[in-house]
Amino acid sequence: MTTTQRWQLLALTLVIGAVLYALAPVLTPFVFAALLAYLGDPLVDSLQRLRLSRTSGVLVVFSIMVLSLVLVLILLVPMLERQISHFIEQLPRYVAWFRGTAVPWLEARFGFELGELLDTDQVVPMLQQHWQQAGGVAAAVVATVSKSGFAVLGWVMNLLLVPVVAFYLLRDWDVLIARIRALLPRPVEPSVTRVARESDSVLGAFLRGQLLVMVVLGVIYSIGLWIVGIDLALLIGMTAGLLSFVPYLGTAIGVIAAIVAALVQFHDVAHVLMVCGVFVVGQMLEGFVLTPWLVGDKIGLHPVAVIFAVLAGGQLFG
Repeated sequence: MTTTQRWQLLALTLVIGAVLYALAPVLTPFVFAALLAYLGDPLVDSLQRLRLSRTSGVLVVFSIMVLSLVLVLILLVPMLERQISHFIEQLPRYVAWFRGTAVPWLEARFGFELGELLDTDQVVPMLQQHWQQAGGVAAAVVATVSKSGFAVLGWVMNLLLVPVVAFYLLRDWDVLIARIRALLPRPVEPSVTRVARESDSVLGAFLRGQLLVMVVLGVIYSIGLWIVGIDLALLIGMTAGLLSFVPYLGTAIGVIAAIVAALVQFHDVAHVLMVCGVFVVGQMLEGFVLTPWLVGDKIGLHPVAVIFAVLAGGQLFG
């Protein structure tokens, strides 16, 4: 490649980047729709192998996606909001336990003073005040947006556009891939196709498998903690499950939060042991059943590489 060709390629890349940046608000629903179609395509292919037509398979998969989203919005979100409100209301109990039990134990165990460093007298009222204001802020935002007819129309159009575009992309996914492959220059087509298939195998296994592992783990932890009797079972369980894509992070946060909740709520060791049992069972299911079955060994990434990738992605892209 000559110097002139390199500069032309750089200029073309910059122009494409600028166009994509300018069209970001318009492209956002298409990106979400493409992601949904990409995640749902293997399920449609599986239904096709069961003698269903492509359109029928798309209707089945699309209905499952829509139903899942509706159930999350109707059932899960209000339940999580109630648990967060309950936690904010019970925060003084947690602070009192921490200052009266945890801090003296830590001071006796490690021999340093924490009482002066951990002044929570102002923190609890501030958190409670901000949480009470959050509902008012949200209502104010909704009221402000609703006053602008164009803003409401834009939101509605985007909400309607995502499922419509996702449906058509899902129905014609194989056709679109074949057309993109036909547009490739013949000399590079075999290499590009091979790399694309390998990337799809790894990326698809990670996205689809890890999302399922996160959701299933969240459900297992939530049900287990609910059986133990933890008031914040859903909040702690789903948080631990959704953070499980970073190795050991979700489990560590879930175990610590659940043990603290058990101690504050029951003041005994028995419930702490039951909480630990819930996470031991969850980890065994993840290691021996969920991850090998849903993800397998296709990722090929070391846990340290996963942690670095998550932190670097968050730093670069938010």
